[in-house]
Amino acid sequence: MLTWAIVARSLLTWFPIDQSSSLYQMLYRTTEPIIEPIRRVMPNTGMIDLSPMAAIILLIILGQMVNNLTVTA
Repeated sequence: MLTWAIVARSLLTWFPIDQSSSLYQMLYRTTEPIIEPIRRVMPNTGMIDLSPMAAIILLIILGQMVNNLTVTA
């Protein structure tokens, strides 16, 4: 679910949406604690923000690690 929230937030940046809307605010509050620390350590790439993609990759890796731990336990 968190991965889809990050994807939705990224897609909404392409459209002229009111950032004070309840949908945008919910996505922002849910995903910002994950994206902001990644954004601080990633180099600036100009207009393209790659931190959502890095967050999704990290979520996939963490999910696989948790899955491996639960299978072996």
